[in-house]
Amino acid sequence: MAAGRVIAGSNSRLRPPRQKKAVMQLTESAAKRIDELLRKRQQNDEHVLAVRVGIKARGCNGLSYTMNYATEKQKYEEEIAEHGVTVYVEPRALMHIIGTTMDFVEDELTSEFVFHNPNAEAACGCGESFTVGRPGKTRENSDSRDVDTFEKAASQTA
Repeated sequence: MAAGRVIAGSNSRLRPPRQKKAVMQLTESAAKRIDELLRKRQQNDEHVLAVRVGIKARGCNGLSYTMNYATEKQKYEEEIAEHGVTVYVEPRALMHIIGTTMDFVEDELTSEFVFHNPNAEAACGCGESFTVGRPGKTRENSDSRDVDTFEKAASQTA
């Protein structure tokens, strides 16, 4: 005797819609710094709405993060709205950024955005560039040092 029956397909009245998870998470510290940068930039350019994060092929490990001010959302960009700020992620960066947490850290010597990227397999000594593995490749001997840093673009444009 069967314990129950199976109904294939979805029934929207039984299952609530699934929330879409953001491509990248922002810490409160990162959001606060982004807000400060946007407010300062908006004094000169009121059309600036958000920060755009992307990647560029450069550095000794292959990829580096980019940050720019955005006046509008471009086609196919992912929008992240957390802690009162908006960040757009360029489409070609998506596969490299998925699961990343963006933070902002300050100490006695530096202040910088830090990208905690679970997809990064290696980072250069200075921490500005990173490498991601091939699809399907696992990270067997990983550690927590694959943290990628970035602040230059934001500090240059502020």
